Amino acid sequence: MTDFVQLWVYLSSTPLFGLTATVVVYALAHSLYLRTQQAPWANPVLWSVVLIAGGLWLSGTPYPTYFSGAQFIHFLLGPAVVALGWPLWERRHELRAHAAPLLLAALAGGLASAGSAWALGAWLDLPAGVLWALVPKSVTAPVAMGLAERLGGEPALAAVFAVITGLIGAMSARSLFGILGVPTDARGWRTRGFALGTAAHGIGAARALQVQPDAGAYAGLALGLQVVISALALPWLVQWLR
Repeated sequence: MTDFVQLWVYLSSTPLFGLTATVVVYALAHSLYLRTQQAPWANPVLWSVVLIAGGLWLSGTPYPTYFSGAQFIHFLLGPAVVALGWPLWERRHELRAHAAPLLLAALAGGLASAGSAWALGAWLDLPAGVLWALVPKSVTAPVAMGLAERLGGEPALAAVFAVITGLIGAMSARSLFGILGVPTDARGWRTRGFALGTAAHGIGAARALQVQPDAGAYAGLALGLQVVISALALPWLVQWLR
């Protein structure tokens, strides 16, 4: 037992610990996800977060120690988001033909997301730091943190709200689209993907890519449009609301 404790102390203090733990836990969670035929409740991102956070808490491992190894995966998020541009390039002629409706849909979706978050926060009388961290919840986490700081919110809370929003969107999308009667033909998949990318940013786009290529491409487009629109319009909109 003493040898095991010494081994654990050694491994947990090395950068390799965070990287190995993340890869192993996600691989196990993704295996469960496939075995359940991609059931929404088995979302691998959700269970990876739960298991890793629980493991760090139970073992008393400081988060900076874990992140010293996991930061390599964090670095890969940038190239992964950029890679979403390839499916869009393959559909560039189709996107060009529908540029105006897509832009209007992105504007409406972004306004609905930020506006509903602000209305809910104002109704609950949330503190300013929490309210302005909640408003950019449907923008991918790094951008949401920057926006929250600029608006006067807590960047760390903005990241939490963004991740929770993405997970809820990825887990509930299939049931919600079924209730709304969104079809699964070519146009329906594009609609599903665009809506999921608008509301649930990167996590929703990853879910869409797992389900159908067109849905994934349009989810990536919606994700990018929300980043640009929110970065340009949210500060001005919030200043007007104030």
